[in-house]
Amino acid sequence: MADNHREQAGKDAQAESTPSEGIDFIRRIVNEDKSSGKYSGKVATRFPPEPNGYLHIGHAKSICLNFGLAREYGGTCNLRYDDTNPATEDVEYTDSIEADVRWLGFSWGAKIYWASDYYEQLYEFAEELIRRGKAYVCDLSADDIRAFRGTLKEPGRNSPFRDRSADENLELFRAMRAGKFVDGTRVLRAKIDMASPNLNLRDPAMYRIKHATHHRTGDAWCIYPMYDYAHPISDALEGITHSICTLEFEAHRPLYDWVLRELAHKLAPPAPQQIEFARLNLTYTVMSKRKLKQLVEGKHVRGWDDPRMPTLAGLRRRGYTPEALRAFCDRIGIAKADSTVDMALLEFSIREDLNAKAPRVMAVLRPLKVVIDNYPEGQVEQIDARYFPDDEARPATRPVPFSRELYIEREDFMEEPPKKFFRLAPGREVRLRWAYIIRCERVVKDAAGVVTELHCTYDPNTRGGSTPDGRKVQGTLHWVSAAHAVPAEARLYDRLFTAENPGAGDADFLAQRNPQSLESLPGCLLEPSLKAAKPGERVQFERQGYFIVDSDSTPDGLVWNRIVALKDGWAKIVKAEQRGPAARPSR
Repeated sequence: MADNHREQAGKDAQAESTPSEGIDFIRRIVNEDKSSGKYSGKVATRFPPEPNGYLHIGHAKSICLNFGLAREYGGTCNLRYDDTNPATEDVEYTDSIEADVRWLGFSWGAKIYWASDYYEQLYEFAEELIRRGKAYVCDLSADDIRAFRGTLKEPGRNSPFRDRSADENLELFRAMRAGKFVDGTRVLRAKIDMASPNLNLRDPAMYRIKHATHHRTGDAWCIYPMYDYAHPISDALEGITHSICTLEFEAHRPLYDWVLRELAHKLAPPAPQQIEFARLNLTYTVMSKRKLKQLVEGKHVRGWDDPRMPTLAGLRRRGYTPEALRAFCDRIGIAKADSTVDMALLEFSIREDLNAKAPRVMAVLRPLKVVIDNYPEGQVEQIDARYFPDDEARPATRPVPFSRELYIEREDFMEEPPKKFFRLAPGREVRLRWAYIIRCERVVKDAAGVVTELHCTYDPNTRGGSTPDGRKVQGTLHWVSAAHAVPAEARLYDRLFTAENPGAGDADFLAQRNPQSLESLPGCLLEPSLKAAKPGERVQFERQGYFIVDSDSTPDGLVWNRIVALKDGWAKIVKAEQRGPAARPSR
């Protein structure tokens, strides 16, 4: 029922974000441009990440949109790094970005583009703007620039250096390039309008001094262009037609257009157009690079690829598939207004994908020993169990050994079961998946009163779980043979935060971390068919969820990450916590 609700929520979200003709507003713009011949039928997009962190699922939406448009319209999509801040950039991040784009199923062609490819042209264009009185060198400190900028209600004030002559500005700008000034003492600013209602047009900075070694250009430069200046020019130089970005850049579009308009005589027409769409916001997580970095550097997670992180590296290690993420991005659609998507919809997408792909196997995460007293000692049966029991087109099986001593899940037994508990209890019968019906006859406990062992009997006439006499047995349990079980560690991941919107208001998002976001179970037992499983292999542990072999696995021991549970239990947990701690169900 919960999955059906989440699927409908996804359909509703998509319906809200698509116009009546069945396409989103960005594709409608592209279609209109193709029809009018604005770009001679050409469609060229770009994905321009900053190489200062790992990509997250919000970037996946942008990747799927930009590369997807190029694929649909027979166009191109450039991968271009916005490498204009050497103090925060690293090759580690570029490597991870390229791996993520490839993993999602997209290619950027033979060439990767960099903003640093255009440093010389960007500098020459800046001198051109200075000569034309459209830019000036400002000596105000960063604090003074902010103070002079004004507010949304009050206009800004002109810098006292705004009216320097073109010759003086050129001399100072060239001295900035030559390294004659220290960081923070001067910036090059566009001369636009300090009274503009758009704060981004109040003489924004175009260049700042930063004596830092760049990972590509070394120490060749000590001044670096600002994003709002470099980005439109980079788009134009590459022949980009549709510069698609997230909604927070909408207020920057007039500046994007100003730069292209002022340099139109230097750039080939027609100019690219910026189009904004709503970024992906997801419940129970954070998307801010700054906050993600805090989680990593504060060791609140095990790294950028921790399976609890919303990074693509983390989701990949968690076991998410690129097909599931692409389907999720299609499902949520492209909207113009900001909204927040329920994490359950993402989880639904991975369940939907893995349901058709993952073979079913048996694993016991919290073992409880069962001895079948009337089963012959030393006897072992090999029972054929299907990998895809609900798909007649895939009849593949594997042998599962059955013996006198087994393990079942500890939670599948209760001495004093409540009503509607259909699993094992004293005097009660259950089916063992693919095997026999057993009956609990006796319970063994340790000195502390903890159940350590169950003694049962089996009905040899019920192989395969059948009941020739027609009696009703409601519960079916998974199990493993004690003598043949493969020991492993299972890691059960949950949402990283307990708050739907971590850090909202004045809340400390770190204080809202979920203390149960990771549960490690080193003593779980698997059926022997999984002994040779390799990292990256995905299966469904029956009744437990979908799992993947983690890269931490060694020849001496497998580590399995739970990708997602079989059902969405989070909504029930939230409702239970609203009623009080006593109502919280176990997961």
